[in-house]
This record gives sequence, structure tokens and C-alpha cells, in this order.
Amino acid sequence: MDADVFVPFVFFGFLAAIILVPIWLKERTKQSAHQLLSQALEKGQTLDPAVLRQLTEGSTKPKPDKARSSLGSGVVLIALALGFVMAGYAINGFETSGAALGGMMVPAAILGALGLAFLLLAVVDYSTKQKGE
Repeated sequence: MDADVFVPFVFFGFLAAIILVPIWLKERTKQSAHQLLSQALEKGQTLDPAVLRQLTEGSTKPKPDKARSSLGSGVVLIALALGFVMAGYAINGFETSGAALGGMMVPAAILGALGLAFLLLAVVDYSTKQKGE
């Protein structure tokens, strides 16, 4: 198999596995829970209504704090942007001109812009949360 065909095949196969394997595992867990319930009913055991409600509704996780998670994402992205800037300067011998510096500034600008957007989103989420209380 030629590399021009093999590399995209592996990439999209890996991408599909990352998406589909957790879904498959979750469904398998649900099937085993339902099988366990049917076996308990066949044996004549009584089932607690709270257990049935939990299995039918699924896990109700508390909603994460959107402002806090957005703030964390923004800080991480800005730190990555600063890392790219410093790497660009280090590659170029800490001089302010050169192709290496320019090449490292592109991902730094993208990550920095995304980081600032997440920080802005955190401020907006926090202010709407405060108005809602």
C-alpha cells in the first residue's frame, strides 16, 4: 500500500476510533445494566424505584461552571501562544527578525486570539451568572 493512501487511511481510522469507541463502550454499559435488571426481574427480585429512575434517565452530572472552564481554556491557550513566541525567539537566536520568528508567530497569533476569546467568554459567562442570581 502506497504512503499516499495509507497515511490518510490511518488518520481517519484513528479519528473514527476516537469518536466511536467511547460511544460503543457507553452503549455496552447500558446493555449490561439492562441485562442485569432483566435477570433480577426473572428471579423475582424487587427493584428499587430510585435505581430504575437512575438507569432510565442516565447519569445526571452537575453542570460544570462555564465561566471557570472558559477561563481555564483561555489561560492555557495564552500560555501556549507565549510558548510559541518564546520558541520563535529562541530558534532565531533571540533576534527580532528572521523567517523562523515569523513562522512561529502564526500559531502564536492564532492561539493568542483564541485565548483572548475564551477570556472574553469567561467574563461574559461570569457577568450573566451574577445577574441570574
